[in-house]
Amino acid sequence: MQVEKFSYDNQIVKNFLLAAVVFAIVGMLVGLIIAIQLYLPELSFGIPYLTFGRIRALHTNAVIFAFVGNIIFAGVYYSTQRVTKARMFSDFLSKFHFWGWQLIILAAAITLPLGITTSKEYAELEWPIDIAIAVVWIAFGINLFGTIAKRREKHMYVALWFYIATWVTVTMLHVVNSIEIPVTFLKSYSVYAGVQDALVQWWYGHNAVAFFLTTPYLGLMYYFLPKAANRPVYSYRLSILHFWALIFIYIWAGPHHLLYSALPDWAQSLGTVFSIMLIAPSWGGMLNGLLTLRGAWDRVRDNPILKFMVVAVTAYGMATFEGPMLSLKNVNAISHFTDWTVAHVHIGALGWNGMLSFGILYWIIPRMWGTELYSKKLANLHFWIATLGIVFWAVPMYWSGIAQALMWKQFTPLGVLQYPNFLETTLQIIPFYIIRSFGGLLYFTGLFLLAYNLIKTAKSGSFIKNEETEAAPLEKDNEKMKRGQIHRWLEKRPVKFAILSFIVVTIGGLVQIIPMYAVKTNVPTISSVKPYSPLELQGRDIYIREGCNACHSQLVRPFRSETERYGEYSKAGEYVYDHPFLWGSKRTGPDLMRVGGKYSNLWHFMHMEDPRSMSPGSIMPRFPWLYTNQLDISTTKVKINALRSVGVPYPKGYEDIANEDLKKQANKIAEDLINNGAPAEPDKEIIALIAYLQRLGTDIKGNNSASSK
Repeated sequence: MQVEKFSYDNQIVKNFLLAAVVFAIVGMLVGLIIAIQLYLPELSFGIPYLTFGRIRALHTNAVIFAFVGNIIFAGVYYSTQRVTKARMFSDFLSKFHFWGWQLIILAAAITLPLGITTSKEYAELEWPIDIAIAVVWIAFGINLFGTIAKRREKHMYVALWFYIATWVTVTMLHVVNSIEIPVTFLKSYSVYAGVQDALVQWWYGHNAVAFFLTTPYLGLMYYFLPKAANRPVYSYRLSILHFWALIFIYIWAGPHHLLYSALPDWAQSLGTVFSIMLIAPSWGGMLNGLLTLRGAWDRVRDNPILKFMVVAVTAYGMATFEGPMLSLKNVNAISHFTDWTVAHVHIGALGWNGMLSFGILYWIIPRMWGTELYSKKLANLHFWIATLGIVFWAVPMYWSGIAQALMWKQFTPLGVLQYPNFLETTLQIIPFYIIRSFGGLLYFTGLFLLAYNLIKTAKSGSFIKNEETEAAPLEKDNEKMKRGQIHRWLEKRPVKFAILSFIVVTIGGLVQIIPMYAVKTNVPTISSVKPYSPLELQGRDIYIREGCNACHSQLVRPFRSETERYGEYSKAGEYVYDHPFLWGSKRTGPDLMRVGGKYSNLWHFMHMEDPRSMSPGSIMPRFPWLYTNQLDISTTKVKINALRSVGVPYPKGYEDIANEDLKKQANKIAEDLINNGAPAEPDKEIIALIAYLQRLGTDIKGNNSASSK
């Protein structure tokens, strides 16, 4: 048989790896800064671009899409070429993918600190960047499928299954969740509202974790772990069960982020049931990874690469057991909105994604430079520093989360809240935040050991840009499907494999999302709920710009502790004009759903200027620019028009007189502030923000704050 000579493209892998290391340092530096800001809010220096609310999204995007994303692409390009025995389909598409992705990251790094955000978790980037993401992602898909099509191996190796499912599902998730109405070049509103927006967002948000932080990494595990251990994958059959069960079940689990919310009970229950079912395929993958090391455990002791990978797979197992447990309603009632959830997320991020990434980097760099790792001792030191960093990061956050939940729910023997002031809880957990930041510092320090070790490794060798190899061409396959060999037949047909994967991952989303639109009783209307006034609408957009939803929820759950503290529990009909929803996922500060009328205009005015003047010990940053920035009312008309187009019932022609109403309401608030001794100006942003805060929760009849409107 004739053998064909060709070369693997290592240059594209090198580019993504270098970007990954750089963005790991940048992303985790921002993470360390915001961790310290939670007990030293002055660290924002009164600069709008450095506040926790704005740069928290920068941290998550930098770590998820810049660091982890670049590792994924490097690993996919490296492994795909070798399991297909083919160079990437197009060198141009490889370069376009790399530079396009880096430009998207740059755009995120610029826009997020500027407050240009949709506010949606893991999908904060505005509509022009969303379009760019889609274009670059499609280029990646063409390159991936083109390479698979010209492969010289009949069967697609298991890693390719996960890469295909990742591309198909992320495409679907990104497109559906990013449907928005452009208002201006860098401003849009979600087409979904309230409860429907929450369901779509967490269908996306949970599965962004599933299909960007999990499935591609499982593909990398199935390739790099056997390579590092020099052992075959433990079980082919288990990998089949793991793959199909995982991608089918995962897509249903999003509603477990919305337990005890205004989401209909049937949707919450679906999320819980499928989350519990996730344990089986998740642990199937973990066991398949760990059992691949059977007979090679003596190597783990001496091989730092295997140490990183073993801890990574173990962290995956821990996170995928804890996730379903947190989906149980009785556990979620304690954990949700607390630091417990933050700890859970970082076991996955620092343990699963981080440690596997480090193991891959230590394995792949010596081979691409034709040399040995510069220092195993430094790699071992990095391993122990990173592992201790995870422990010091996660343990205090678990402790903090449980302390928060117990203090929020504690009643005295007389039946009143023991800690009615939210700040009492915050002051108790500050020591845990300090310990957490120390853990982050340890993990961050390890990155410099990694970078130094890899640089010295590269200098000791010579980069192999085009790795020459040879393989026999693929013979045409006319084999028919045989009983008991269905999957082997499917592995030879990438298009059919991709179509079947798409069908499998689509079912769960359709079953959850369609009834939310088709059945009106899922979102009962409330006649007293009205659209936001023009001033309140502008204030809401300022609230979003400043990232207030990163620390404050707008969702009162039906618990006695919450209704005693905040007021009437939230109803689905209250959110019908919220584009986007702002329920939040973490309470660093108190819930604001019923804050309207709870405090005077003067209180809000002074609180935003200096939170500690009104709440001694507060960890909220100051917002001095709100008092000097003039409110931009030139956008009022287009905002009214955009919201009307998605169903908000503003009267026809109202956009032409909206600013008149805006000025009247602003003058009224400013007059009240001036009468109480505050130097207020009606055309400043603070006035709009106060108007929005005073509106929250006042539409429900019987609410104590209704008279404040």
